[in-house]
Amino acid sequence: MISNLNIAVRKTTNSRIHPLHKDNIVFGKEYTDHMLVCDYKDGSWQTPEIIPFGNFSLSPATSFIHYGQAIFEGVKAYRQPDGAVAIFRPIDNYRRMNVSAARMDMPELPEEIFMDGLKQLIALDEAWVPGESETSLYIRPFMMGMDEFIGVRTSEIYRFAIICSPAGPYYSKPVRIYVQDKYVRAIKGGIGFTKAAGNYGASMLPAHEVKKLGYDQILWTDAVEHKYAQEIGTMNVFFVVDGVAVTPDLNSGTILAGVTRNSIIQLLKDNNIPVEERAISIDELVAAQKAGKLQEAFGSGTAASMSFISDLTYQDETLHLPDVSTWSISPKIKKQLDDIRYGRAEDKHGWLFKVN
Repeated sequence: MISNLNIAVRKTTNSRIHPLHKDNIVFGKEYTDHMLVCDYKDGSWQTPEIIPFGNFSLSPATSFIHYGQAIFEGVKAYRQPDGAVAIFRPIDNYRRMNVSAARMDMPELPEEIFMDGLKQLIALDEAWVPGESETSLYIRPFMMGMDEFIGVRTSEIYRFAIICSPAGPYYSKPVRIYVQDKYVRAIKGGIGFTKAAGNYGASMLPAHEVKKLGYDQILWTDAVEHKYAQEIGTMNVFFVVDGVAVTPDLNSGTILAGVTRNSIIQLLKDNNIPVEERAISIDELVAAQKAGKLQEAFGSGTAASMSFISDLTYQDETLHLPDVSTWSISPKIKKQLDDIRYGRAEDKHGWLFKVN
């Protein structure tokens, strides 16, 4: 249960709010007036505060800088038809953040700090939630080890914070994907299932290389055989093969349990569309494409929402998907998901968390 935690608030005296339109929003470039901060020390979480957005003061010896004990989440808030604001499935992000924390040997975050903090922060900066279709407020909760100590050990001091940024569409058109069979993102027993900062740091060079080749993102393959699809750099991945939606399963512990992924699986089932969570090889996709059975493909994630895939290049072969205008499943599911998020359709699964 949410406890309506008493959070100290120090409001800014110089708001930066301005009219927000789809054409003047650049993802991750602008931040709302306030942020939530809560420190962990002496074995317990301290009283959280909402303060003006600003820089942290850090020692050069701060432990997360050197040893990577840092995790984060991605959440979105949406403007509703009546002008209110709703956050999409934040409790699931809270639970996943604690899964990441446990794997990184970081303290569990109390639910009231995450959920009440989120609610009160968004209520304060509610004017920053844009109202146009395909716009939202992107919410970034994160936690980092803060010991001023250079030594390989679990930190004893942590900082949890939430910052927010208005967002427009992440991808404006279907994306081109390069299937990675050289570099490795995650391996069984590692941290691939977490949203740990290091997962993304290690992906920067491979992503930069494929973008120079004209691709938008990488589809990672398994670390052992480079044979099975895993996830895209910013998204989980789905393929529609002969009328069946197929997505890599989570059993290996190398794939993030995406909240959007889970939502799409539920909506597919609601529409009586067969869903398979299983290993899917690149060879299977190649064979399906040659047989005319690879009908649709898309990525899913909080930032990217549902992003259609135009083609996948594997080694020297490019698999072209049919034109999106011919697709029957993905656009339908995307519309249903968007309608729920923006309050245009009934929220049958209780996914929306109302702010005000």
